[in-house]
Amino acid sequence: MNADVGMQRAESESLAVGAGSPRHYCLEVQDLAAGYGNQPAIDGITFAVRPGQMVGVIGPNGAGKTTLFKAILGLIPVLRGRILLHDADAHAQRAMMGYLPQLDEIHRTFPVSVSDVVMMGRYPRIGWSRRPGAGDASAVRQALERVDLLDHARTQIGKLSGGQLQRVLLARVLAQDPHLLLLDEPVSGVDTTTQHAIFGVLEELRDNGKTVVVATHDLNCVVERFDQVLCLSKRLVAYGSPADVFREEILEATYGSHLMVVKVGDRRVVVADEHHHRRK
Repeated sequence: MNADVGMQRAESESLAVGAGSPRHYCLEVQDLAAGYGNQPAIDGITFAVRPGQMVGVIGPNGAGKTTLFKAILGLIPVLRGRILLHDADAHAQRAMMGYLPQLDEIHRTFPVSVSDVVMMGRYPRIGWSRRPGAGDASAVRQALERVDLLDHARTQIGKLSGGQLQRVLLARVLAQDPHLLLLDEPVSGVDTTTQHAIFGVLEELRDNGKTVVVATHDLNCVVERFDQVLCLSKRLVAYGSPADVFREEILEATYGSHLMVVKVGDRRVVVADEHHHRRK
């Protein structure tokens, strides 16, 4: 099957996501185009995610993964299309969405403690003009316990390792108690122990009915842990289960020439060359 056929198949599959009844999604993205100016950075994005699913968003650098997340959150202009959270406008329900940005977007020299950072996750719910109460302090403690960092509550964030800081940022999202979590490369550049810890928390959230959407370059992890995969290359290439998406023609359409062939189970598939796509 050539790439064009794979793309046509992907488009038809994406429109059929969630077919059947009853219809209930946590997140729906309908014919989305987003970016700055008149030229969209992503275009024609349509997919839907049911509650309690974990979705991996894959594609090369520059494919629009971060742009997609920021459009869902309302942080960049939407040029066309609709974004719904529980059948209502997502941007009007920002407090129900938690966002973990890429680690290199965080200013570690800012003089705040670990607990201060995690408490920031409560403000979308309580408002910036109100003082946190006992319930908010309890939520912060519980979030730090879940990522095994309660002992570092008073530590200044600049003194943390990269893996510790990533867990603090995840705790900030957990303290918010969102319905939808958007995580942009949460395990990039962290050690294996931190990776397992983060995905352990995410799988627990998924099992408790939260919806988790993760941008990642770790395709092995996507195959092993995720319910659905969204292939992005400034447009939607494919959306479906890992078994349906991890096919040579679809991954070639997603990544172009920067691929390597590996064996998964009893078949050969093409995956991204992670070394090529690693940030310099």
